[in-house]
Amino acid sequence: MHVYQDKARELIAMEETYGAHNYDPLDLVVERAEGVWLYATGGRRYLDCISAYSAVNQGHCHPKIAAALVAQAAKVTLTSRAMRNDKLPLLLERLTQLCGYEMALPVNTGVEAVETAIKLARRWGYDVKGIRPDCAEIVVFTNNFHGRTIAAIGASSTPEYRRGFGPFAPGFVFVPYGDYDALARALGENTCGMLIEPIQGEGGVVVPPDGFLKRASGLCREHRVLFIADEIQTGLGRTGDLFACDHEDVKPDILVVGKALGGGYYPVSAALADRSVMGLFRPGDHGSTFGGNPLGSAVALAALEVIVEENLAARARYAGARIMQGLRAFDSPLVKEVRGRGLLIGLELTAPARPLAEAMLARGVAVKDTHENVLRIAPPLVIGDDEIDFLLRNLREALATE
Repeated sequence: MHVYQDKARELIAMEETYGAHNYDPLDLVVERAEGVWLYATGGRRYLDCISAYSAVNQGHCHPKIAAALVAQAAKVTLTSRAMRNDKLPLLLERLTQLCGYEMALPVNTGVEAVETAIKLARRWGYDVKGIRPDCAEIVVFTNNFHGRTIAAIGASSTPEYRRGFGPFAPGFVFVPYGDYDALARALGENTCGMLIEPIQGEGGVVVPPDGFLKRASGLCREHRVLFIADEIQTGLGRTGDLFACDHEDVKPDILVVGKALGGGYYPVSAALADRSVMGLFRPGDHGSTFGGNPLGSAVALAALEVIVEENLAARARYAGARIMQGLRAFDSPLVKEVRGRGLLIGLELTAPARPLAEAMLARGVAVKDTHENVLRIAPPLVIGDDEIDFLLRNLREALATE
């Protein structure tokens, strides 16, 4: 065991020496993973309650997605969009039909898809709504997280995301999350879009008031504003529906997806809209060398099939209800609130969450703090009853000793 501990310490030291210090990870060195389990150097296993921030909804190393990756990797992996490939059309057809849109634009990372949506909304604002040049505005919400590009952090109200990175792209108007009246006041003749996370994940698993998304959608229609939903973390089954917006029967004008679209194997994301909006892009307006490549397309096709065939949204709904019921039964002065939907759960504490995350790691559960006082619990959607019992038992014991 000492040999493996020394190896882990050596790898951590290497990362700290040669890598930029832009993350503060748990000191767990993962060597392999399967399903809901992570295996560290030395072989000890840990229940994964992070899911790579919803990128492995299907579970780690799903054999069907692995087979698609291997088969495609032996054929062709990248052509760029200078020519066509035989996998992208299949992905576009499946993705648009499953999500209920006419067109999709595939890229790689989630923030690229957010940037795509921002550009598309602005183009629509100028070409369709008739906003004066360089005057388009997008309403965003306080405490949001849409990524870490200059545009995304310019659209953020969180000081630590913004410090030292200005000047920022103009054109974003901030509104308190879930405040309908403030949203109504913010929408105007220059507003081309409203960008929202249906549940704020990085912001502490904040759920909007019941009916807010539906009412906000109505406001957008009334003011000729595009409703843009960032479902990168909440989508593809995570919250107990295919998308979190489905909970209120809301169809966004632009849907942003990513993370689980790559099945944990490959970065794949996309923005989706109907032809009246997406059709405004012309050749040269936007693009990505790797976006829509055959390897990523093959992986995403398999990832989507797993979500549908294994009914992962329903599994998330059931498992999330069991976990939240168990959490709400805890009798601990440290627990302030349990909130979330499906398997995106926030445990708000009366004390900093990082010590509890580290205590859980010592007990064999990998779970991450977000903001200062919130423990985010988001295991792969394939989690079973035995694993749920393991999580709840260890969390109860950890809270009792903190």
